[in-house]
Amino acid sequence: MKVDGQCHCGAITYEAEVEPGTIAICHCRDCQRQSGSVFRTNIPAAAETFRITKGVPRTYLKIADSGNRRIHAFCENCGGPIYACAAENPKSYSLRVGALNQGHELGAPSRQIWTRRRVAWLPPLQDVPAADGQA
Repeated sequence: MKVDGQCHCGAITYEAEVEPGTIAICHCRDCQRQSGSVFRTNIPAAAETFRITKGVPRTYLKIADSGNRRIHAFCENCGGPIYACAAENPKSYSLRVGALNQGHELGAPSRQIWTRRRVAWLPPLQDVPAADGQA
């Protein structure tokens, strides 16, 4: 499915192809901090289909406790997150579902990761397969 999205202020726009039904919820502390919420929802887009159509995102390298190196891209005007990807030769881009114009059409999450970091007051999502850590 072709999707398009943008940052909050509209300075950065992009498009990609995604597979509906492949949304993941991440409860890790990094996603909580970056989203300013209790989890983040992402959907993968193959690198060959992802294209920035307007603007140039700002990026930074985040090295996880595991040593995994990820590039995070965001709008330098509004701070809106755009994507995350491997630091070298990304095969896919992790797009933020809330920034996609078709976010409501992509189906329910198919998995959730880092559930051991789920905030205590959030009820478990019983119908969504879960992993305590990185799946």
